[in-house]
Amino acid sequence: MKIKRLVVLLLIAAAIAAFFLFDLGHYLSLDALKSRQDALQAYARAYPLHSAAVFFAIYTLATALSFPGATILTLGAGAIFGLWWGMLIVSFASSIGATLAFLAARFILRDPIQRRFGDKLKAFNEGIARDGAFYLFTLRLVPLFPFFLINLLMGLTPMKAWTFHWVSQLGMLAGTLVYVNAGTQLAQIASLKGILSPGLVLSFVLLGLFPLLAKQVIGLFQARRVYAKWPRPPRFDYNMVVIGGGSAGLVTSYIAAAVKAKVALIERHKLGGDCLNTGCVPSKALIRTARLVSHIGRAREFGLQAATAKVDFAAVMERVQRIVKTIEPHDSAERYASLGVECIAGDAKIVSPFAVEVTGPDGATRTLTTRNIVIAAGARPFVPPIPGLEEVGYLTSDTLWDLRELPRRLVVLGGGPIGCELAQAFARLGSQVTQVEMAERIMLREDPEVSALVEARFRTEGIAVLTGHKAKQFLAEAGDKVLIAEHQGQDVRIAFDLVLCAVGRIANTAGYGLEELGIGISKARTVETNEYLETIYPNILAAGDVAGPFQFTHTASHQAWFAAVNGLFGRFKKFRADYSVIPWATFTDPEVARVGLNEQEAKAQNIPFEVTVYELEELDRAITDGEAHGFVKVLTVPGKDRILGVTIAGEHAGDLIAEYVMAMKHGLGLNKILGTIHIYPTLAEANKYAAGNWKRAHAPVKLLEWVRRYHAWQRGRADHGAAK
Repeated sequence: MKIKRLVVLLLIAAAIAAFFLFDLGHYLSLDALKSRQDALQAYARAYPLHSAAVFFAIYTLATALSFPGATILTLGAGAIFGLWWGMLIVSFASSIGATLAFLAARFILRDPIQRRFGDKLKAFNEGIARDGAFYLFTLRLVPLFPFFLINLLMGLTPMKAWTFHWVSQLGMLAGTLVYVNAGTQLAQIASLKGILSPGLVLSFVLLGLFPLLAKQVIGLFQARRVYAKWPRPPRFDYNMVVIGGGSAGLVTSYIAAAVKAKVALIERHKLGGDCLNTGCVPSKALIRTARLVSHIGRAREFGLQAATAKVDFAAVMERVQRIVKTIEPHDSAERYASLGVECIAGDAKIVSPFAVEVTGPDGATRTLTTRNIVIAAGARPFVPPIPGLEEVGYLTSDTLWDLRELPRRLVVLGGGPIGCELAQAFARLGSQVTQVEMAERIMLREDPEVSALVEARFRTEGIAVLTGHKAKQFLAEAGDKVLIAEHQGQDVRIAFDLVLCAVGRIANTAGYGLEELGIGISKARTVETNEYLETIYPNILAAGDVAGPFQFTHTASHQAWFAAVNGLFGRFKKFRADYSVIPWATFTDPEVARVGLNEQEAKAQNIPFEVTVYELEELDRAITDGEAHGFVKVLTVPGKDRILGVTIAGEHAGDLIAEYVMAMKHGLGLNKILGTIHIYPTLAEANKYAAGNWKRAHAPVKLLEWVRRYHAWQRGRADHGAAK
C-alpha cells in the first residue's frame, strides 16, 4: 500500500511540475483567452463533440490536479460553448475533477493522518459523518473558500465519495452559473475582480449559511414536535430535578446548586448509591482485611518466626459496615442540604418532560415541575437466567454485605473485575473458592499477559479458576448444592455452599417513566442519549451507569458536569461528553490499572503502536516491599513518545496510573515523564524507568557512534585538553 501511495504521489508531483516547467499557466489567463476566443469558437462550431470532449478532459484534469486557472476555464466554457452547454460541461467536469482530487487525498494522506491524529480528530470525524453534507454544501456556495483546498481536506474525512460528489455538484451550480454567464460576455470583462461584486459575494455567503440555518430551524421544529403533546407549566418549581443519589446524581446536584440553581435530588433508597453502600467502599474495606490476612500468612518471608490470624468473618463484615457509616456523612442529605440541594426520599416517575411525580415512603405523592431533568438511576447486578439458580439461592455484589457467616465452599460466577476482586478476598479469608468463567481467560478486557499474571496468583492462593466453563444448571441434591458446567463438551459437577453472581451490571431503565415518554434504550441497554447526554427531549439528560458507556464512579462524576452544565446552560453553549482519557483499576493482588488503549484493542482497531515494558521485579522499592512482580506497559505512536495507552499490573497500580492519566490528558509524552524527578525509593519510579526504556530503544545510534569516535579521539590527543 505504501508503494502504491508513493507511485500516485510521484505521478501527481510530476504532472504539477510539468505544468509549471512548461509554463502551461500562461494559457489560463484572461488575455490569452480573449486573444484565442474567435479561433476557439470557430473550432467548437466545426467540431462540437470533439471540442466539448477535449475541453471536458482538460477541465477535469486541471481540477483533479488542483491547477490554478479553474476560473479562466469556466469563463472559457461560456465564451466557447454558450451558457447552457458551458454550464453542463463545467458542472460535470468540475465535480468529477473535484472527486478525483478528493479520492487522491484520501488514498495518499487519510490513513497516515488519522493514525497519527485520530484521537484529536474524533469529534471532527463524528461531526462530518453526521452533518458533513451540510458543511460541504455551505463551503461550496461561498466562493471565498478555495475549492481545491476543500477537495483535499474533505478527502481526509470519513465522508463517502458519492456524498462528496453530488453535494459538490449541487453546491457549485450557483457559482458556475455566474462565471459561465460572465464568459458569454467575455469582451466586456476587464479583470476577474469585476465578476464578483461585493453584493454578489454577500449573496453567496448568505446562500451558504442557509443550509446551516435551515438545519437549526429543523432542529427547533423537531424539538417543538417532541414537546407538542406535553403542556408546559406557566412557571417551574425547580431549575433541575435529579433522579438518583449515586455518584452522578450527587455531583450533578452539587454543581447545579453551586451555580445557584434550585435543584431537587430524589433517591428511593440511600444516598451515595452503589459505590458507598454496596460497591466501591465496602468491597475495598473487605479487600483490605483480606490483604492483611495474606500478609500475615507470608510472615516468614519478612523474617517473622510465627504469625497467625484467626478470621472472625462476622467482625470483618461489621468493620465493613463501620467504614460505610464513617464515609456516609460525605454523601448525606444533611450535607447536601447545607450545599443548597433539596433532598427528597421516594420513588420518582417522570410524567412529562417538565414534571416528576414523587411517591414518598408514606405513600403520599407530589409533583415537581422543573425546567430540566437528569436521570442518574444507576445500575444493578445482572442475574443470568440459569435453570435452578433461583431455587438454590444466590448473592450478588449488592446483597452479600448482609452475610455474617463465611461460606466454606463459594462459587463465583464471572471473571470480570467484580468477580475477580471478591473471589480473591473470600479465598484469603478462608473460603474454598471456585471461579467459573465461560470465556477462555479471566479479565477479558485486559491483555492476555495481565490475565495470566492474575490467574497465576489466584491459583497460588488456592482459587480454582475454571475458564472455558459455561454454567448450565444448578441443582439441590441430598442436601448439597451442585453447579453443572459445560467444558469442552463435557459436564463438570461443582459442589458448593453459596454462589456469588458477578457477571456484570445492567442499567436501571424501567419503572420511572421512560417508556411513557418514548425515551429509547440503546443496544447496550442504557438510556439512549446524544453526545451532550441529552435524550430525545433536550431538557432530559442522563449520566452515570444508566447512560454508559462506562460503569465507574469516576466516570459518573465526570459525566455529571456535562449533564448539569448542558441542562442549565445548553441554550447558550453545549459541551460534548469527553471520554478521550478514561482510567480504571481492578483491585486484585496484583492490582491492574489501565488508561487509553491496550495492545489487544490497538490491534483490533488497526492502530500502529510500539510497546515499551518495564518489569517491576527490577524496581528497588518493589524488591524491598516483597512485591517485585508485575510490569508497566506503555503503548506509543511509532517513533514518537506520544502515549496511546498504559497498563500497569502490580502493587498500587491504581495510584501509579495517575501520572500517565495526566500526561495523556495534557499531551505530555514519555520524554516529559523521564525529565521529571521521582523520589527514591518509591514505586512511582517505575513510570520514569518505563520512559527510560523507551528512550534507550530510540537512542540516536549514528549520533552516538560519532560521539564514541569523538571520545576516542579525545583520549588519544597529546594536548592538555583533559586538564582544561
